[in-house]
Amino acid sequence: YFLGDNENAIKIQIYCVLIVNLLLAVVKKRLKRSWAFSNLVSFCKIHLFNYINLMRFLENPEKDWIIDKAESEQLVFNL
Repeated sequence: YFLGDNENAIKIQIYCVLIVNLLLAVVKKRLKRSWAFSNLVSFCKIHLFNYINLMRFLENPEKDWIIDKAESEQLVFNL
């Protein structure tokens, strides 16, 4: 369903979904570990506001993730 009901709101939502889909496709392509797209989307959605390095987490999600103080000071999305 769409959150807005006018034409402009629907266009904005469609563009946002396309951009997110493209970004997740780039992340999926760069990972060495194979992920189903739906699982990748779920993990990103769950950890959206966590202070972790997303690429390292997706490479090895079983690892016990401890936030490093140096990483928590400035977060950068590295592709």
